[in-house]
Amino acid sequence: MQRERQKRGCGGWLFLLMVLAAYGIAGVFDAETAQEALAFFGKILRQVIPALALVFLLLLACNLLIKPEWIRRNLGSDSGLKGWLIAAVGGVLATGSIYAWYALLRELREKGMRSSLAAVFLYSRAVKLPLLPLMIHYFGAMYTVVLCLYLLGFSFVSGMLMLTFEPREVT
Repeated sequence: MQRERQKRGCGGWLFLLMVLAAYGIAGVFDAETAQEALAFFGKILRQVIPALALVFLLLLACNLLIKPEWIRRNLGSDSGLKGWLIAAVGGVLATGSIYAWYALLRELREKGMRSSLAAVFLYSRAVKLPLLPLMIHYFGAMYTVVLCLYLLGFSFVSGMLMLTFEPREVT
């Protein structure tokens, strides 16, 4: 894991410096446009900070509460049907931006979660519980049930397809 972090290099910092330089150059030539761009950036930042705070809290909770042994047992290679169901239910219950879940899933994968179960989790997010009453109102109960079953079914199909890409464990 340490080696993986060292491989990343300083590309993120370089990108940040390039963006700051672009803002600086834009500010020299057109101060009003640069000021509008910075105001827009501030507005977006205020919207993103709560989601980032939630992600950091979830990562902290994951690190403190969920032990790698539990993940390997319930979401690892020997998890069986229980792991698939945990991933699907977790995906259905997950709310918010998908980007917020990427960091948590990466953390879980580093602790032993299978990639196929991460795929099931991400695909299952398409079933939005808060929107089901509205969907039933507009499209009817039968359509909503069939669509949700298809979405969950294809989440398992995508997980099974990911099984072909997962490296085999050597015992």
